[in-house]
Amino acid sequence: MKPLSRAAIVGYGAGDAANSMIISTANMFLLVYYTDVAGIGAAAAGTLLVVARVFNAFTDIAAGRIVDRFHSPRWGKFRPFLIFGFIPLVLGVAVFHVPDVEPSLKLLYAYCTYFLVCLAYSLVNVPYGCLVGAMTQDPRDRARLAGARTIGGLSVGATLGFFVAPLLGVGGDVQQIFTVMTLVFAVLGSGLYVFTGIACRERVAGSVPKITWRQTIEALRVNSPLVVLCLASVLLVTGNSATVAAQFYYLRDVLSRLDLFPLMALTQVVITLALAVLMPRPVAKWGKKAVFTVGCLLGGAGGLVVFLVPVEAPWAAVAGMVLAQLSAATISILTWALIADTVEYGEWKTGVRVQGINYALLAATRKLGMGFGGGLVAFALAWGGYSSSVQEQAAPALTAIRAAAGLLPAALVLAAVVIMSWYRLTDQKHAELVAGLQESR
Repeated sequence: MKPLSRAAIVGYGAGDAANSMIISTANMFLLVYYTDVAGIGAAAAGTLLVVARVFNAFTDIAAGRIVDRFHSPRWGKFRPFLIFGFIPLVLGVAVFHVPDVEPSLKLLYAYCTYFLVCLAYSLVNVPYGCLVGAMTQDPRDRARLAGARTIGGLSVGATLGFFVAPLLGVGGDVQQIFTVMTLVFAVLGSGLYVFTGIACRERVAGSVPKITWRQTIEALRVNSPLVVLCLASVLLVTGNSATVAAQFYYLRDVLSRLDLFPLMALTQVVITLALAVLMPRPVAKWGKKAVFTVGCLLGGAGGLVVFLVPVEAPWAAVAGMVLAQLSAATISILTWALIADTVEYGEWKTGVRVQGINYALLAATRKLGMGFGGGLVAFALAWGGYSSSVQEQAAPALTAIRAAAGLLPAALVLAAVVIMSWYRLTDQKHAELVAGLQESR
C-alpha cells in the first residue's frame, strides 16, 4: 500500500480542528460559562456535565452500530457522515446562549441544548475517528495521522487560549464573546468537515460491508486490548479534562496570573507540534505502549507539582503544567494509533473487521471521562465554597481548585499506568497479525 499523501494527512487533521470547535470549547469554557455567565450553580452545572457525558457515551455506541451497518459503494462507510458536521456546530451557538429566565427553566434549557449537541456530535465524530483504520495499516502513517489529528485539535485549543481566554478577565461582554466565537466556528468548522471528506480516502476494505449485531458482540468479546485501552482512557481523559476545566480557575484564583493563559496555550502548541513530528521515531524504536507509559508518568509528576507548589513560585507551577501538557499530548497522539491497532486484532481473532463500534467504545469512554472530569471540578468548587460573586476566594475553595487541577489528574494518570500493564498488543505482534491478514485476503 502506498504511503499516504500530504493532502490526506492535512485533511484528516482539519477534521479534528472542526471537532475541537465543539469539544475543546466545551471542555475549556462551558463550566465557566455556566457558573459565571449563565448563573447556574456549580453543583448543578457539574451534575449536568456528568449526566450529559453519560448520555453521550450511549450515543457514541449507537453511532458505532449505525456506522458498521452503513456502506456506500461510491463514498465508503465513514466519509458521508462528515457532511452533517454543521449540525453540532450550529447547536453549539445555542449551548453558549442560555436565556436569562428563572433558574429551573435556565437549567432545563442547558440540559436540552447540550444533550442535542452530544447526539449530533456522535454521528460525526465516530465515523471521523474510524477513518484512521480505513486509510492505512502502516504504523508510521497511523502515527502521522494521529499527529495531524492532535495538531488540528490543538490549533483550535491554542486559538481559544491565545485570544478568547484573556478576553474573559477584562470585564467585557462575555456573552457576546461566546456568541461571536460559536457563530464563526459554525461556518469555519463546516467547511473543514467537507475538506476532510474530500481529502481522506478509504483504502482498507472491510471484511464485510454490513456487520450484524452478533458479529459485533463476538468481535468485542475477544478483543482484550480494546477493553484495556478503554479502561485506561476513562481515567486519563477524566484527569486531563479536570486539568483543562480547572486551569482557568487555577491561574485566575490561585496564582492570580490569568495573563499566563496565553503562555500555556503557546507551550501546548510547541509541545504538540514537536511531538507530532518526532513521535514516529520513538514509536519505531521502543513501541507505542512504552512511549505511552512514559507520557503517563510525566503527567503524574506534573500534577503533583501543580498541587504542591506555593503561590510565591508561579513559574514552578508553570513547569508542572508544562509536564502535564507534554503528557496529554503524548497520550492523545498514541491513543488514536492504538485504537486502530485493536481493529486488526479483532479481525485477526474473528475474521470480521469491526471498526465503528471499536472507535465508538473508545469515544464513549472518552466522553465519560470528559463528563467526569468537568463534573469533579464543579463538585470540588461546590465543596470548597466557590463563589463567582467575590473577588478573592476563601482558602477551602483555593484548596479545592488546587486538588482539581493537580492532585486528581496525577492520581488518575498513575492508575492508568497500572491498567495499561495488561495491554499485550505490542507493535511486533500487530505487524505479525497484519501480515497474516493480508495473506488471507
